[in-house]
Amino acid sequence: MNSKKIGILGSGEVAQSLAEGFLKHGFQVTLGTRDPKKLADFKSEHAAVKVESFEEAARFGELIVLAVKGTGAEPLVKSVAQALSGKTVLDTTNPIADAPPVNGVLKCFTTLDESLMERLQRLAPAANFVKAFNSVGNTLMVNPVLPGGKPSMFIAGNSEAAKKEAKEILDLFGWETVDMGAIEGTRAIEPLCVLWCIPGFLRNEWSHAFKLVKA
Repeated sequence: MNSKKIGILGSGEVAQSLAEGFLKHGFQVTLGTRDPKKLADFKSEHAAVKVESFEEAARFGELIVLAVKGTGAEPLVKSVAQALSGKTVLDTTNPIADAPPVNGVLKCFTTLDESLMERLQRLAPAANFVKAFNSVGNTLMVNPVLPGGKPSMFIAGNSEAAKKEAKEILDLFGWETVDMGAIEGTRAIEPLCVLWCIPGFLRNEWSHAFKLVKA
């Protein structure tokens, strides 16, 4: 069994899918939420998982997964910043605005000159944020099997040690890790979510992932 403790902040589909993945691979998992009722069914099906407050999950985890709606990420990170200090934070969030897509294209509340993760890093400067799991649907996040082979997960962040830790998780979860450098790389990675969603909105196609093909 993996001894590392995972604190997942969130209660939606992404949080639950990643929680299942970590449980599958033997980790200890605590899910943080404002409303434990949202996780009642999940808890009944996964006896090993703990459901606590955001603060308690952030304190529990040696590695943290941020898996909330982008519009709620900043106030949450600000509220638990101290508990995140010194920890790797896998940031799955995207800056998607509360607006319907236009011809399949979602609107973001950030610009290409500043990513959501850059904002989060400033709110919790002692945490080590790594963007990951933001550019694929939750059903393919853990050990995806696709005809084109192992898909690519683009990551970025300022801490090399945290990115190494992220790569270890991605290896375990069946991904090829593609490191896009320091935190500024997230300005390019976050919009991949918008691109990933277009086939879904236009043709109801959601079972795909990106792959970087090298010469």
